[in-house]
Amino acid sequence: MRDTAYSELVKNFNKIREYLREFYVYGFKTRTEYSEKSARSYDDERRRIENWLSGYIRISQTPEGKNVSICVDTRDIDHNPFFKALKTKSFTDGDITMHFMIFDLLPTPDKQMTLRELMDGICDLANECGGDAIYDDSTLRKKLKEYEDEGIIIAVRDKGRTLYSRAPDTDLSGAYEMLGFASETQPCGALGNFMQDKLPAEESPFAYKHNSLTGVIDSDIVCGIFLAMSSKSYIEVKTLGKREKREAGVSPDEKAHRVVPVKLLVSSQEGKETLVAYIPGEGEYGSFRIDRIKEIKIGDPCPDYEKIREDFTPVEAKMWGTVCRSRSGRLEHVSFIIQASPWEDYIVRRLEREKRTGTVTRVDDTHYMYSADVYDSTELLPWIRTFICRITQLDFSNRTIENRFKKDLREMYALYGLEGVQP
Repeated sequence: MRDTAYSELVKNFNKIREYLREFYVYGFKTRTEYSEKSARSYDDERRRIENWLSGYIRISQTPEGKNVSICVDTRDIDHNPFFKALKTKSFTDGDITMHFMIFDLLPTPDKQMTLRELMDGICDLANECGGDAIYDDSTLRKKLKEYEDEGIIIAVRDKGRTLYSRAPDTDLSGAYEMLGFASETQPCGALGNFMQDKLPAEESPFAYKHNSLTGVIDSDIVCGIFLAMSSKSYIEVKTLGKREKREAGVSPDEKAHRVVPVKLLVSSQEGKETLVAYIPGEGEYGSFRIDRIKEIKIGDPCPDYEKIREDFTPVEAKMWGTVCRSRSGRLEHVSFIIQASPWEDYIVRRLEREKRTGTVTRVDDTHYMYSADVYDSTELLPWIRTFICRITQLDFSNRTIENRFKKDLREMYALYGLEGVQP
């Protein structure tokens, strides 16, 4: 790809990840509103995104001027459009030419060649095509090592020499629907989408009412976490500061943490992904939002990995959401009683089904108590609000949270002209 003033391809995906997320969630900002990058960088990234998502760009006129945003109805699409952003890695002319030459020389898995034979074959092909690129053994050796690590080239040592061959293709026939579903619903779904590209396109039988699209752009982060988990290794996590500080022009406040990855939590409601990890320096577990992780590096194996995973079990039992340690060092108790008539057993079943921790106890024929000890009772508030019309008694050990809950109720009553009603 020859150098131009603007190219759709990108070298570093971190550069564009934040733009994709910001533009999708908050709408396109003008050059003057976006203070994190230069005006030139803003223009390049905006044009790339508009090109990738050309069918989903909405333009409207406001008193302030033209408003540009990304508009996607997940019920009307078969594939997440953000996958396109993952398929635009930059490359040089010589790099991409060598790629195709290697696989022209190794057309099937049973064809084996040495490094010297491949080098001679590449030179012959280059001369036949009249190309002016010059290749050397070192470049080819690095490329073969890269492909060997990726699993697409197999290297076999035989009698003091190394024979290279193409790895056998995996039979994916009949897996189009499965791969499509996995790519839209599973963490690191990009793997399913890339494999699906190898098959003839079919009409998808699935529709998604709620589909968190921007999780796709964090696929490389999630993949690295899974690789570290499988090798039971430490990782170095570099996180970004809060968005509010970045918007205000304050230093990004990047931080690096050396941690042991334990579990990936995915919200079924919002699609947000969170890494739970053990922090050796603090001797406890912590959570890191994936969309605030800039990059990770896999480190050395952790000798205590299994014990760290095992010790997380009692911690997880006290988690409602993603908070896995208390600010005060103590658990917070939450309990409330709801009213349900004898014929409303579905309410009780819902209480049992939706509780993530804690217990449900029958008080009498029409009242049931839910109680739990958690690290952060704030996380329960959205769920508790869904039982407002049935709650007869409420108790938080953290009175600040309880008062906030009641204050929200009073403000809601005021909106409906019910000032003075006590929650």
